[in-house]
Amino acid sequence: MKYASKIALLISLVFGNLAGFSVRAFAQEIPGDYQELLKSLDRKGDFKTGVLKVNIPRNDLKMTIQGFSTPTPFGFGGWIALTKAADGSDVMMGDLVLLQEEVNPVLSALLDNGIDVTALHNHFFWDDPHVYYMHVHGMGKAADLARRVKPGLDLIGHVKPEAAAPASTGGTPLDAAKLAKIAGHEGEQTGAVYKITVGRDDLGMKEHGAVINARMGLNTWAAFVGTQEDAAIAGDVAMLENEVTPVLKALRKNGLDVVAIHHHMTGDRPMVIFLHYWGRGTAEKLAVGFKAALDELGKTTGESSHSTGR
Repeated sequence: MKYASKIALLISLVFGNLAGFSVRAFAQEIPGDYQELLKSLDRKGDFKTGVLKVNIPRNDLKMTIQGFSTPTPFGFGGWIALTKAADGSDVMMGDLVLLQEEVNPVLSALLDNGIDVTALHNHFFWDDPHVYYMHVHGMGKAADLARRVKPGLDLIGHVKPEAAAPASTGGTPLDAAKLAKIAGHEGEQTGAVYKITVGRDDLGMKEHGAVINARMGLNTWAAFVGTQEDAAIAGDVAMLENEVTPVLKALRKNGLDVVAIHHHMTGDRPMVIFLHYWGRGTAEKLAVGFKAALDELGKTTGESSHSTGR
């Protein structure tokens, strides 16, 4: 064999081995417990850099934004991911792409099975159909997390929208005094709307020495409109991090829909998360749901509240 040919063969062997090493380095074998999780969820996934990524794409949706066709990889591929904690258990995080009629059934299924929901918001304007993004979190063994998250995942693509009931044309005017008694707080009447606002003064929040109070937006509120027999409620709940899941459970238990979970401020200490909700029913039932959420607030603020130094 000529000298040049030997050199070419040597180079080929070296780079071939490096290429093989590269493929092996990035295409890691999926651990056994994660393989079982994929089977349990009946989903596909891959394992890289110690993370199992489980794909939950919305291939069933034909998405457009301002009439422009946007395929699933453009931003409609939901997922959950797992990685090992120091004690050998698993940390799970995820981002689910949901139609609006899927949001609260999936939310309830996750909460009922011990999975936390940490954010709910939109990623696009002018998307058709309109979709929401639900961020989830859980900890435990892979098999247990699969069992707990599966009921929520199984609802995706299988929830039928409920027909909206027509607005009633008559009934008893809202009884503001009764609503205030149920909620435990007085409200204000502005035209047809009765609104109850409850501040979070228990947090003792300050910024640059200024007290951040209810008038500055640190509050929980409920607005009622309609009649005693057929009313609507909308509102916002200001929560500490450890209050989010209890409040979500209280609202869902009382038939109120959650429409957003996010923050309104940055750099706030303690961190405050805000939740927006909506519901329809008898005014008394809606007020009971609002009170159930209020009752989950302020249980531990004595230990966790402090002011910002800004």
